[in-house]
Amino acid sequence: MPVKLTLEMVIFAALAGAAALAAVGVVAFRNATRSALCLVFNFFVLGFLYFSLQVEMLGITQVVVYTGAIMVLFIFVIMLLNLGSSHLLAEKFDGKKPVGIFFGIALAVLLSSQIVPMFARTESKPLVYPLGDSKVVGQTLFTSYVFPFEAVSFLLLVGIVGSILLAKRRMS
Repeated sequence: MPVKLTLEMVIFAALAGAAALAAVGVVAFRNATRSALCLVFNFFVLGFLYFSLQVEMLGITQVVVYTGAIMVLFIFVIMLLNLGSSHLLAEKFDGKKPVGIFFGIALAVLLSSQIVPMFARTESKPLVYPLGDSKVVGQTLFTSYVFPFEAVSFLLLVGIVGSILLAKRRMS
């Protein structure tokens, strides 16, 4: 039975292709700044993919946490260390890159040959319960996973205090 293309499938495929190209750009660019900007674009596109899958909570989290906070930190460190300069990235030719590209393309073809026919046979079904609803995420987080949530909060607090102490020790 042939698959009927819908607007949602076309938008999802376009966003997925853009995310894949941005991911390739992260690895392919030699300039660290350009690579980080590709990663920012990839995070935004992944957020939009979550929105297209009607998982709004994950989409908002993706955009705010990863694109807004973590990537600002990455770009700040890149600019601080001046990793964008080309003299640090001068390398001699290495035969590993063509072999890696070959195996990467072979892996992509192998995965596509297994995934695409599976999508052609399936029919879309509505969600049984809202996965990305903030109420469901909050209830699950603060009932079933309250201990791991508090443990992670404590570990982050210890990491912040430790980094402040290390920074103060270097300044004095």
